Amino acid sequence: MRQKFNKILSAVALAFILMFATSDAFSQCAMCRATVESNVGTGSKEPENDVGSGLNTGILYLMIVPYVLIGTVGFLWYKNSRKNASKA
Repeated sequence: MRQKFNKILSAVALAFILMFATSDAFSQCAMCRATVESNVGTGSKEPENDVGSGLNTGILYLMIVPYVLIGTVGFLWYKNSRKNASKA
């Protein structure tokens, strides 16, 4: 059982390392792209890179929240099931 836990922990650690060691491959949805293009074209004072960079950062923050919540629920579920298995 300990070996299985170590394998799972190693896989999760590898996934986190790979997640943070990626290149700059930001993308935007079609609506966000249209908003950036229309704002830059209407005389916005911010350069195009700043507007796009801000949108990409916001998208990343919004993307992280569900993964953190699901990971927390999964971790608590795992701990609870281990505690119940040890009692039985």
